[in-house]
Order: sequence, then structure tokens, then C-alpha cells
Amino acid sequence: MAELPDKEKLLRNFRRCANWEEKYLYIIELGQRLPPLSEEAHNPDNIIQGCQSQVWIVMQPDKNGVMELQGDSDAAIVKGLIAVVFILYHQMTAQDIATFDVRPWFEKMALTQHLTPSRSQGLEAMIRAIRAKAAILS
Repeated sequence: MAELPDKEKLLRNFRRCANWEEKYLYIIELGQRLPPLSEEAHNPDNIIQGCQSQVWIVMQPDKNGVMELQGDSDAAIVKGLIAVVFILYHQMTAQDIATFDVRPWFEKMALTQHLTPSRSQGLEAMIRAIRAKAAILS
């Protein structure tokens, strides 16, 4: 995830966008920066239920207990939203993820008010799934 910005830079970059078209393009660009997800990881165990698009997320702790997140989607905007979520959870342990509320960050970016209802529901489904898995792993 070295190519993705940290939380603060994400917020700065988002605020620099002149309009929502630029913000959507930035979100899509972030999704393109995600490392490819292996074919084996594109399996039913990793699918996030509640998303209109297909979304796969894989979580596993590294040797220090920091969660490594990998993901993919068949929709460009959704893949970008996965990248945004991964940026917010970057370098966190399972316990940190289970207790960290990403919603204030979405508010700072005015993200949810510009997503379609189905994308907002999918984003919520991703967050719930990640936090639930983190709670199990912590």
C-alpha cells in the first residue's frame, strides 16, 4: 500500500479537487493504485454481502499484529472506495479497526452525501464486514 496516501494527505487531496467530478476521478485513481488481488482471493469467502457491485476483501494480521488489507471490486468507483477505507485503516491492529470510526473522515470529505444510496449502503457493508472480522481477530 506504499502508493496510497496517508489519511491527512487523502483529506488534503480531496479538498483540493475543484468539484465532485474531480473527486470521483481521484477516487477511481486511488482504486487503480491498489495492488492486484490474486485469483484465489476472488472467492465466496471474501465477498462482502450487501454491496451492489462485487467486492472482495481479505484481512490478515502481519507478524506485529497490524492488519494487512487487500481488496478488489468489479466497479471502478467502488474499488476506489475500498482504497479510501484501506487508507483510513492503514497500520491498525484488529483491535484498533474494531474501535475506529471512519464516519467522521467521510464527513470531512463530504463523501457519503455525494454517493448514490446503493453505494452508501455498499460502503457501510464494507465497513461492517471489516470491523466484524477485526473483532473476531482481536
